[in-house]
Amino acid sequence: MSLPASAPVRHPVDRVPPFPRLAALGVQHVLAFYAGAVIVPLLIAQSLHLDAATTIHLINADLLTCGLATLIQSVGLGRRVGVRLPIIQGVTTTAVAPIIAIGLGATDGRGGVEGLPMIYGAVIVSGLFTFFAAPVFSRLLRFFPPVVTGSVLLCMGTSLLAVSANDVVDHAQDAPDARAIAYAAGTLLVIVLVQRFFHGFLGTLAVLIGLVAGTAVALLLGDAHLDEVGRADALGITTPFYFGIPQFSVSAILMMVIVMMITMVETTGDVFATGEIVKKRIRAKDVTAAIRADGVSTTLGGVLNSFPYTCFAQNVGLVRITGVKSRWVAAAAAVLMIVLGLLPKAGAVVASIPSPVLGAASLALFANVAWVGMQTIGRADMSDNRNAVIVTTALSLAMLVTFKPEIAQVLPSWAQILLSSGMIAGSITAIVLNLLFFHVGRQSGGLIARSPEGEGLTLEQINALDREGFVRALGELFNRETWPLEQAWESRPFADVAALREAIQVAVLTAPRQRREALIHDYPDMAQLITAPEEEHARISRDRGSLGLEDLDDAQLAALQELAAQYRERFGMPWVAYLSTTDSVDRVLRSGVRRLANSAAQEHRVALTQIVEIANDRFDALLAGANPVRASWDRKFTELD
Repeated sequence: MSLPASAPVRHPVDRVPPFPRLAALGVQHVLAFYAGAVIVPLLIAQSLHLDAATTIHLINADLLTCGLATLIQSVGLGRRVGVRLPIIQGVTTTAVAPIIAIGLGATDGRGGVEGLPMIYGAVIVSGLFTFFAAPVFSRLLRFFPPVVTGSVLLCMGTSLLAVSANDVVDHAQDAPDARAIAYAAGTLLVIVLVQRFFHGFLGTLAVLIGLVAGTAVALLLGDAHLDEVGRADALGITTPFYFGIPQFSVSAILMMVIVMMITMVETTGDVFATGEIVKKRIRAKDVTAAIRADGVSTTLGGVLNSFPYTCFAQNVGLVRITGVKSRWVAAAAAVLMIVLGLLPKAGAVVASIPSPVLGAASLALFANVAWVGMQTIGRADMSDNRNAVIVTTALSLAMLVTFKPEIAQVLPSWAQILLSSGMIAGSITAIVLNLLFFHVGRQSGGLIARSPEGEGLTLEQINALDREGFVRALGELFNRETWPLEQAWESRPFADVAALREAIQVAVLTAPRQRREALIHDYPDMAQLITAPEEEHARISRDRGSLGLEDLDDAQLAALQELAAQYRERFGMPWVAYLSTTDSVDRVLRSGVRRLANSAAQEHRVALTQIVEIANDRFDALLAGANPVRASWDRKFTELD
């Protein structure tokens, strides 16, 4: 008797929850997304001095297109557009400053709807660029390393703070309005308190709760009104090219293309993060499909009177919080967005938010953009002075133009738009300096290591070493097993220090199992490492100085030794872990107990990642040793500890 064929197993991403749960989860995503989505057209409308009716139209066009963009990304359009993951699309805040600059530049600073056609022309072209650049994006990525993307985000966030300040303080008045300052301070306080005392899903609503609270108080005190809600139509839909036929400016298009290049980097990170959350492997074709969806959505945004689109990171975080992996939840949220986009009265409610309340909320959002930029810059090798020059020069020029925008008047009229915003000045500076320092002419770079003769070696000299010399120069990264260095040598030449570090990491994590086992067994277990005296430490580890923890009592010593024995008995290998200078014995013990609960396969990977962390730490020490200035600062900080 033949058995019936079993139904194919569907990945959780493709499963459709029951309708009541699907609707509730969709509403949850809309709530998490809403404030970040509507604040962009609000900011643009206020900065371009648009009237209430136009502002409402922009909000509804944004919500409608957000829904369509989310369907394109989560459900897919054909076989090659859309990554088909639970991703919500929204207008990128990266585009706010360039859009305002284009709108003001097209109208000689007056603002108004006359500048919108040039904005939409640039949005349409940048969307087409994104779509066609998607397959070759990996080749362009090397021109946008962390030092560039981080500098752009930092310049963006700091430049946009001026927009927020203008919303809080009306410069048309002789003196700041104390009542407006109070609204802004109160709104910001609510946002901070929600972030402090609420976690999980409610924590993602901090900005939305702040906006609602600030607006509610203004309504009660008579400083805000809902007159436009009564005047707005009950039902309406945006029409293509509502504000006129698009106009195309080379400088405006260039600015929006830069924005979309940064957006492509952000989308790549969000797609990989989502793939990790839903346990779905992400391949190059998936990233291409996601970026194509961004391109289609952005082009559609230009046609339907909206703006550039990208993945919304807060909704990626919500997927992690809720554990709901179905992409159809994102599709349900998209349908709700489309419905909201057809209700002008909903847009009118949003347009009623007082300027000081909006300014406070945008302060929180834009400061967060700057913070993400600083985190991104932190991934670059800042011991290389070239990276420091890129960041400081880009930021200084961005601030110069932000504080003194009239400086653009010294340029020809066609070039003034390039300096009409600090974000654009800083972005172009970062990109050009990165090309100059890392892609033009011979690259010498900073010192990476020291040769056996004690001479400093630059990255160019490291690339020129033979296999034996390469292993000798970087031999401190591992104990006795140096095959990861031999494997990494095959990946020469390295474009920068980050590429060298990555090659070593890949060598460790992708080696044959027998080699990985030998590498793990080449390290002492934590009990041996922590209890070893300084003279013994040099024999069992290549770390500089002893990593032994002081004030180790008998109970902690016994617990360490027992845990190390249990670990070896369970996994058949030493308990290897990266030990930082801030670790305590209790923290080490808690981490070890958690790792005992892992499966053998998972713990094998964890042990390897710990070895990679140890190698990273030694690599930083090697950089400091090769750079006398950095080494002297390291010693100063050590003395202060």
